[in-house]
Amino acid sequence: MMSTAVPQEIRKEIERLVKELNEHSYRYYVLDSPVISDAQYDREFRKLRDLEKKYGHVLPDSPTQRVGAPALDRFEKVRHSEPMLSLDNAFSAEELREFDKRTRKMLGTEEEIEYTVEPKYDGLAMELSYRNGALARASTRGDGYEGEDVTRNIKTIRAVPLKIESDNRIPSEIDIRGEVYMYVSDFDRLNRQREQDGEPQFANPRNAAAGSVRQLDPSVTASRKLLLSCYGIGAVRGLSLKSHEELIQWLKSARFPVPARFAVVKGIDKVLEEVASIETGRESFPFEADGAVIKVNDFGLQQKLGTKTREPRWAIAYKFKAHQATTVIRDIQGSVGRTGVVTPFAIFEPVRIGGVTVSRSTLHNWDEIERKDIKIGDTVVVERAGDVIPHVLSVVKEKRTGKEQSFPIPETCPACGARVVREEGEVAVRCVSLHCPAQVREKIGHFASRGGMDIEGLGEKNVELLYEHGLIRHFEDIYRLTKEDLLKLPRFAEKSAQNLIDAIEKSRHAELSRFLFALGILHVGEYASKVLARNFRSLEDLYEVKPEEIMAIKQMGEKIATSVSAFFNDRKDIDLLKSMTGPKIGIRITNPDFKTEAAAPGPLEGLTFVITGAMPKPRKEVETLIGINGGHASSAVSASTDYLVVGDEAGSKLDKARKLGIKTISYDELLKMIEGKGEQPKLF
Repeated sequence: MMSTAVPQEIRKEIERLVKELNEHSYRYYVLDSPVISDAQYDREFRKLRDLEKKYGHVLPDSPTQRVGAPALDRFEKVRHSEPMLSLDNAFSAEELREFDKRTRKMLGTEEEIEYTVEPKYDGLAMELSYRNGALARASTRGDGYEGEDVTRNIKTIRAVPLKIESDNRIPSEIDIRGEVYMYVSDFDRLNRQREQDGEPQFANPRNAAAGSVRQLDPSVTASRKLLLSCYGIGAVRGLSLKSHEELIQWLKSARFPVPARFAVVKGIDKVLEEVASIETGRESFPFEADGAVIKVNDFGLQQKLGTKTREPRWAIAYKFKAHQATTVIRDIQGSVGRTGVVTPFAIFEPVRIGGVTVSRSTLHNWDEIERKDIKIGDTVVVERAGDVIPHVLSVVKEKRTGKEQSFPIPETCPACGARVVREEGEVAVRCVSLHCPAQVREKIGHFASRGGMDIEGLGEKNVELLYEHGLIRHFEDIYRLTKEDLLKLPRFAEKSAQNLIDAIEKSRHAELSRFLFALGILHVGEYASKVLARNFRSLEDLYEVKPEEIMAIKQMGEKIATSVSAFFNDRKDIDLLKSMTGPKIGIRITNPDFKTEAAAPGPLEGLTFVITGAMPKPRKEVETLIGINGGHASSAVSASTDYLVVGDEAGSKLDKARKLGIKTISYDELLKMIEGKGEQPKLF
């Protein structure tokens, strides 16, 4: 954004701050040699941001432009100017020698070839497209020909230049290829946080990097400490390079991060020496390297060698062997995440694997334990390859003594002692108790959410704060909070404390459907809550309800019926609900949704809909719209589906619907049905 009204001295100050802050980012994130403290950087950054806001003068490469873009609904597809090919793999010295032999034969020479050797980063391949020196687009590799536009997320990575800085030779167009990755230490911290939050852990840094890049909200990507290593180019105009070595030198001069180790050697014997050195030294790398990449250095020879269908003939990846060790399982226990899933994990006799001492590992689920026949006391092979989280590869059954013990699925929750459930066809074992301490923060946050009791100001951070200070442990505790309690806490001032108390008071008057959704009953979302409210006059009518009573409702399946019945037949749950609706807490529940016999059916009554493709509104909103008009929104196409609502880029559900002869309609046609202007459903 430019403005002619900006004073010249302000323009110069903004330019100075942008240049200096970008220089400091380069030194910190690329060279790893900062010259100012984080506090100094933050002060200069705030100064720049304030000037930009005041004068409306923002340079394209300003560091303030890296974060803050609104979330997307989906990623756009983009086509690469030149294909991003994969590499052929070698797993032994003999295979590398065979690669060298083929290369020399195709080039018609007996002379030794000059190769480059660099670590193979275990990350996500990325293409950065620059036009006239400015970053225009960033895209994933995808299938090699077409990827996804992730520009806004890649801009949050501070190692990525928003503008090419070079003394000379800035090309008019260049597509730079690289790998987005994560330091192992940052990966470990991320997984520890996810474990504390009850979220599934990433299997390895590559998955973490890929998952972070593909976040629809750029602010999530920005929080993940991603890095970049650039190793190649695609299409280019206005820049002439003769070798891969020259490319790496140009990338360094243009301030792009390049591989941490890079060698130019002559002949396959020297290649093997360098590969062995990288494999030995990878323990000291702060990132995961799963191999080494060998390339013919000369670009002219690369062009002569050409490519196969999916791989270049002038490069190959040597894959390192996985880190493995043998140890003994001393115990198997279960841990409970914030969503109630009970996950088994093994406690090992501590063992060193790939430079790390390993003493425990997730066993994922009981199906996995049964498949691998894992028992307490077993000697097992533990692997730590690209998977930084160690996993049990196999059991050494020859070492069994007969004293080993099985670890069956627990009948009660390890955190609270309540009964756990495992539904037919599902892998997960869950605790569904409202009183489970491992889930309390998640459940309270859900209870206060917009779709539930809508307590504004009681978001995730404040729930965490109140929990840490011992002020909330159950839903009831929300309604015991006082303004004085809140004013003792950080982040709460007079106004914010009063606002939260007012929001809590407002929530004491709730509709039954909202209250049911807020309770977080397994499988009971907004739609199912509405259906229950239409069929049960009051909360008390659900106490001790039988599964068959729920199953009698057309839109309700066996899973929901079982879950609802289990919840409302638990004496602790009923006591809690009675306390909340009693005189001390005073929640008053009304039910305007209750469907009397005289009530007219909804326009979609008795019909089942499935949604596929991108909708003009968020999918959850469309499903709710269907539900409140009497229909049922299902996730899978089957013979019982009445209509498939089709949006842009419809997937395999459309093909299945066509095979089954199911009628397809657009979102607009769905609205017309609701308004009574489109095809009218048959009610009898």
